[in-house]
Amino acid sequence: MTWSIVAFDKTSGAFAAAVTTRSLAVGARCPFVRAGVGAVCTQSISNWYLGPKILDLIERDVEPAAAIEVALLADEGRHLRQVHAVDRHGRTAAWTGKNCVDWAGDRPGDGFSVAGNMLSGEAVIDTTFETYLKGGGLALPERMLAALDAGQQAGGDRRGRQSAAIQLVTTEDYPDIDFRVDDNPEPLVEMRRLLGIYRRDVEPQRQIRPTRANPSGVIDLDLMEADWKAKGVDLRFRR
Repeated sequence: MTWSIVAFDKTSGAFAAAVTTRSLAVGARCPFVRAGVGAVCTQSISNWYLGPKILDLIERDVEPAAAIEVALLADEGRHLRQVHAVDRHGRTAAWTGKNCVDWAGDRPGDGFSVAGNMLSGEAVIDTTFETYLKGGGLALPERMLAALDAGQQAGGDRRGRQSAAIQLVTTEDYPDIDFRVDDNPEPLVEMRRLLGIYRRDVEPQRQIRPTRANPSGVIDLDLMEADWKAKGVDLRFRR
């Protein structure tokens, strides 16, 4: 099942993985991202252990192709797996096992990779790839969703639609974005709605959150109350 994109944005240093499928809760088992390291998606008959193992190797500056090869050595089901990765140098690599359900294939690019299986045809991967390639004017999450939307229009998962997920990290140990649509007849539509709410309500608050540079974040009670008041929210901290 599944097709996905893993990507590295050299300008922001962001890593992201976006995926959609006709299967429940794809975000719980396929995408893996790590700040400053890379992004991986493990799919087909997914092996959850491959994502962290590949990222551990990439963190030690093992190139993605070698990291995937080493991670698969201990997996007797390697030919059921599909996995692809990108690292902090923009290097990409992919593996599509010989037993993956048709149509199955991958297309690594410069700084991003597209891979999928159980698809209606090769056009899903090619359309997703080309749409991402042409979408450089968009922010990374919107660019990835636009590419998946195009792949859906090209046929998508041959079984239909059900779930989607996107994870994105920049400088912190936790994701900037971690959205999952677990069960929805139009998962990419719902994902775009969630991203819009994030842009409106959550992203403007990121500057007050704890970070590596400022582990406590902003704790000025008056400042936070003023922000609530400006939004028409009648809340006050206890003092």
